[in-house]
Amino acid sequence: VQLQASGGGLVEAGDSLRLSCSASGRTLSGHVVGWFRQAPGKEREFVGGIGRSYGSGGTTSYAESVKGRFSVQRDKRQYAVFLQMNSLEPEDTGVYYCAAKYTRSPTTGVITTASQYDAWGQGTLVTVSS
Repeated sequence: VQLQASGGGLVEAGDSLRLSCSASGRTLSGHVVGWFRQAPGKEREFVGGIGRSYGSGGTTSYAESVKGRFSVQRDKRQYAVFLQMNSLEPEDTGVYYCAAKYTRSPTTGVITTASQYDAWGQGTLVTVSS
């Protein structure tokens, strides 16, 4: 599956952004989806993700640094996964990537390790000014 991440931009501290991850018109219902980011000079890190479940839900998990500010959701038709980012901070600046892994089990939890994902989007840049 080929992923596209979009929605990045330049915002001020305290603003919100919503990133989208889609798969060229294909459903992501069979995939665990994660969001990662890479700040300048730093390694890629897990931000948040959503597992598989029946319907358009799924368990979610977040990095401590974004808990309470970021949330991951699937759209009802599961053609996209969103990363809603609120109360953005300058430390949130970086390139954000979405990743997906197909799983056979319909109740797979969140995957936080980048190497376990099969497909990656091209990244979208988020810049938060102070």
